[in-house]
Amino acid sequence: MPTELSPKDILNALRTINDPHVQKDIVSLGFVKDVEVGDRRVSILLQTASPARNQLVANIKQIVHGLGVPDVEVRVSDAAPPAPHAQASLIPLVKNTVAVASGKGGVGKSTVAANLAVALERAGARVGLMDTDVYGPSVPALMGGDDAPHVVQGKIEPPLAYGVKLISMAYFLPKDEAVIWRGPMLHKTIQQFLGDVRWGELDYLIMDLPPGTGDIQLSLSQTIPLTGAVIVSTPQDLALSVASKAIAMFEKLNVPVLGIIENMSYYACPHCGHREEIFGHGGAREAARRLGLPFLGEIPLDPVIRVQSDAGKPVALEEKSANAKAFQAVAAALAEQVRLAQQQGISIE
Repeated sequence: MPTELSPKDILNALRTINDPHVQKDIVSLGFVKDVEVGDRRVSILLQTASPARNQLVANIKQIVHGLGVPDVEVRVSDAAPPAPHAQASLIPLVKNTVAVASGKGGVGKSTVAANLAVALERAGARVGLMDTDVYGPSVPALMGGDDAPHVVQGKIEPPLAYGVKLISMAYFLPKDEAVIWRGPMLHKTIQQFLGDVRWGELDYLIMDLPPGTGDIQLSLSQTIPLTGAVIVSTPQDLALSVASKAIAMFEKLNVPVLGIIENMSYYACPHCGHREEIFGHGGAREAARRLGLPFLGEIPLDPVIRVQSDAGKPVALEEKSANAKAFQAVAAALAEQVRLAQQQGISIE
């Protein structure tokens, strides 16, 4: 082993390794921690929740062995939680927190979030739905949540719609009033929606995020350790790499991406059954394959989904309909990814 090797030399060599999901080197991303160089041995801590971390470990060992180091140890841990005991203090009885996100607006993200929440509840889970889209809150309308929250023992009691607990800024603003807030106010709202709401025992807290990559996403990721994020896209978005920006954001925030959902995937004529792929088809599945992420499923483009959403009756309520079955399949795939995330070890030898 070359005696002149230093931790800086190791870091410079590791800059040649890119995370395949972000297409940026693992040193710049801050994944590489605690590089220790000893006698014929190098020890490295890789701190990341990237789905490609097994591959990254192999690449690190190959690079460092190539420097003439016979013994290379790579320890792996998930990213450090945003704050010590943050979830335990804010939402102590919530088992899993799942952010539903998109790279841009207009892809049906909130509709997907609402129907996922209903499908999970219908499958027997205890579910909450938190509308973090402060600028365009739509969850109460989608869920028919007409009952307003009220205060019980100093905390907000969330209204219940179809068995799902709800909270949204729409409950606290006059109709049609615009929200013009900077980051600190948004951060305070996120903390209040988490810590000041009586969520109780939940298996899933589904969080409908605003589109894009902004203050809400950053504040949420820094406030509690998220179980993971789900990316919603229409087929053609992936060709423009719009949804990939949201994926890259969560990777940089060390939030696991649980999978991709293709919404408005196809249109099936209710009369003849002819299938028309209006926005193309399969872009999300192909992107998931390319990025090494789970593909959670396809949701059709169906006027019934829009009509029932406008009426505050998610289609997932009609458990035997084709639309409901599509959401049930996606919810089951999401639940499986959450289970796998819980079981995933924190070290790789």
